[in-house]
Amino acid sequence: MRVLFLGTGTFGEPAMRAIAASPHDLVGLVTQPDRGGKGKHTAAPPLKAAAEELGVPVFQPAKVNVADSLDRLRAFEADAFIVAAYGQILSETLLSIPRIGAFNLHASLLPKFRGAAPIHAAIRGGEEETGVTIFRIVRRLDAGPMLGTEATAIGRSETAGELHDRLAVLAAPLTLETLDALDAGTAVPVRQDHDLATYAPQMEKAEGRIDWTRSAAAVSRHVRGMSPWPGAFSLFEPGGLQTKGGKPARCLFESVEVVAGDGGEPGEATERAGDMVVACGSGAVRVRSIKPAGKRAMTGAEFLRGRGAGRFG
Repeated sequence: MRVLFLGTGTFGEPAMRAIAASPHDLVGLVTQPDRGGKGKHTAAPPLKAAAEELGVPVFQPAKVNVADSLDRLRAFEADAFIVAAYGQILSETLLSIPRIGAFNLHASLLPKFRGAAPIHAAIRGGEEETGVTIFRIVRRLDAGPMLGTEATAIGRSETAGELHDRLAVLAAPLTLETLDALDAGTAVPVRQDHDLATYAPQMEKAEGRIDWTRSAAAVSRHVRGMSPWPGAFSLFEPGGLQTKGGKPARCLFESVEVVAGDGGEPGEATERAGDMVVACGSGAVRVRSIKPAGKRAMTGAEFLRGRGAGRFG
């Protein structure tokens, strides 16, 4: 089969490389344009370098649904489109171009966690299992019939970044199995149960703020689910007083673990057995790694030695 890949982030790289190494013909990559970086430099989408390494043509339209872009897509003469974290909404005209159809790789077990942030939602929600689903793209968000799934347990200490990378690897063989079945005419689409659908919309940076009134387990899941982006953060007031300049210090929590017992009022940071412990609505967490704004990451104990006890909020 002739396959055109549409993707921008790193999630699609294992699948794209798997297609390139298979009997199927990877005819091109459609990805977002290079963006302005720091200074006068531009940053290319992560998949672009991989495609160039594989000798695959790269097309980077600013607007993929306009007439000129659609003509370029038709010129690839693809039997199927595989889409993974591309970043633009695809029109019905575009979806009608490939002979067999357009199929999306999604990082959840649909119909649970439709939307842009399924990995964050699974960890923050305390799910024990998640996975990857490949489905035919339809106009309704992530609602098309499924052609295959691959499930995996979520590690007890796994972050969103770590889970993202594992799911990307799981997506590769699932993609090849689906393409093989489509090519052989043996694929069996399975309708999603829309009544069971839940949603995980695009994350905003402000959602990273920690709510210390929640349980210690929920705070721990929040920190894991926000790593590495948008980051779980809180504002620190040493001894209940404002820091220099009248603003509390913004601190990024990189790793915490639930500990036995309570630690006081929610957000209260104290020393326990040489470590920093922060009280939650129920229970407490030990801070394993914290990064104050403008400073290096450090242990909770190092933070306490430099700033003393205080309160996060």
